[in-house]
Amino acid sequence: MLRFRRWFIFSLIAFVTLFLAIACSGKFQGTPTKIRIGSKDFTEQFILAEMYALILEDNGFIVERKLNLGGTPIAQESLVSGEIDLYPEYTGTALLSVLKLPSNSDRQKVYETVAIGYREQFNLIWLAPSPMNNTQALVLTQESAEKYGMTTITDLIANADRVVLIGPPEFQEREDGLPGLEEVYGKFTLKEYKSVDAGLRYQGLTAGEADVVVGFGTDGEISAYNLMSLKDDKNLFPPYQVAPVVRQELLDRHPEIEEILNSVTARLTDRIMQKLNYEVTGKQREPAEVANEFLQEEGLLKR
Repeated sequence: MLRFRRWFIFSLIAFVTLFLAIACSGKFQGTPTKIRIGSKDFTEQFILAEMYALILEDNGFIVERKLNLGGTPIAQESLVSGEIDLYPEYTGTALLSVLKLPSNSDRQKVYETVAIGYREQFNLIWLAPSPMNNTQALVLTQESAEKYGMTTITDLIANADRVVLIGPPEFQEREDGLPGLEEVYGKFTLKEYKSVDAGLRYQGLTAGEADVVVGFGTDGEISAYNLMSLKDDKNLFPPYQVAPVVRQELLDRHPEIEEILNSVTARLTDRIMQKLNYEVTGKQREPAEVANEFLQEEGLLKR
């Protein structure tokens, strides 16, 4: 009996010593009860944020979803203030809308510029950028391309007085909208610009109400309707590669998050993102369902 008590006491002391050693090393210090993931207010953001949430949950983290926050200013402020820990952002948006820097068409240069700017100004970290590029795009049907002989934006400008362009109201005022087109490609006059809600753009194009639509490189309708994007042959539009932007404090506590999230980002091409977006916008599936299916197919979930 005495031997058992001694064994028990020695075992208890060893356990307590080991626990204190681990605690003092910091392994248990500062571990968050949850990771708060945000998104802006459109389909692609919902899918991306769900991917981040699902893969982090699969790796043992507790995740709180704070999706559909609003536009860039709201999402950015939520990240800076600590209301969320990370969200998907685009390099072009960061360059023009957040850092207020001149446009640039060099992917690597833009990424390096925003990564340095965010770290110095906000203590936020850009993880690896995706191959996909959700940049502004001028999109048309194969039939319209053949009718007007258009493959580039230069071709569009040459045919402008015959072309009806459909898009959101803000494209008439944006730096990378009609004013930017005139500055880079020269003065032109469209036959008509039809200003519509973003959700009605492709309906107008496919119904024959317009010749060209203002879109984005990963719009699901591009692949679903076999459309084509005009080549930006004078490099007006900056790249809009997506990446998780993360609070430094979170990465300090859990550096493994970088590798986990980068494994998702590396697989996102234009064609893949177009397909995933259309699963939601065209087939009316839930973003979480589409995100989970993609991660399962890619073998990124362990359970």
